[in-house]
Amino acid sequence: MTAASRIATASIGLGALVLGLKTAAWWVTGSVALYSDALESTVNVAGSALALLAIRFAERPADANHPYGHDKAEFFAAVIEGALIIVAALSILEHAWEALRMPAPLAQPRLGVALNLAATVFNALWAWVLLGRGRRLRSAALRADGRHLVSDVVTSVAILAGVGLTVVTGRHEFDPATAALAAIYVLWSGLRVLASSIGGLMDAAPADDVVGRIRHLVSETAAGAIEAHDLRMRSAGRLTFLEFHLVVPGAMSVADAHLICDRVEAALKADMQGLVITIHVEPEGKAKHHGVLVL
Repeated sequence: MTAASRIATASIGLGALVLGLKTAAWWVTGSVALYSDALESTVNVAGSALALLAIRFAERPADANHPYGHDKAEFFAAVIEGALIIVAALSILEHAWEALRMPAPLAQPRLGVALNLAATVFNALWAWVLLGRGRRLRSAALRADGRHLVSDVVTSVAILAGVGLTVVTGRHEFDPATAALAAIYVLWSGLRVLASSIGGLMDAAPADDVVGRIRHLVSETAAGAIEAHDLRMRSAGRLTFLEFHLVVPGAMSVADAHLICDRVEAALKADMQGLVITIHVEPEGKAKHHGVLVL
């Protein structure tokens, strides 16, 4: 089992623990706000299970039907998780609206707050792990799961504040009002996860700083060439595909041009993991005098 699979498996176990704590908090208090927190944790568990399935599928080697590998499976899992977050937000809004019409007092609020606070601490620590390891392993599924947990922590803190305000003031309508505000934030979070994941499925280019770094490395290491142009990149899970045209002097031998390509590829792969490079060599008559000029 790979590191990403182990982390995704651990997420399911931790998510189940957090869900149990938050469900208990809602059960002992009857709080609509705590209900909304428990419902979002249900999505967390489902999202972690989806992430594990996607990661295991993405780890399969390339085959005849998928010559570029299976890494994009992680984006599908992230899209589904984003959709689940949006459904949960809409369900919370509906529940909050019903409770606003007939506010009810809370039972055992101190116990409920203590249970929910413990779950929030667990989530905060694990979100930090998921985001860090997701970036290191270049896993879209782990990053989506981590971002969802961050939003869960934010909503949990706001919900705990709302429950506390309800207890202190005795105004029962603060509880469903807090749930409604939390639902709006959860909805925004789900839309963000959905948008970033769809970008991956649509072959969106990497961040500008990544593209700039690659252009700089090509310029530094392609000595002997004239220019590089038509540079294109796309991300697919843990892999980033890069292709560009390298213009060399017309009299240069194929062997010498190949050496330049090898040097450029070695420098790029040493700087960025998971890079798949295709270089098209052209004679100087094909120069466009734009793009990356070789130093």
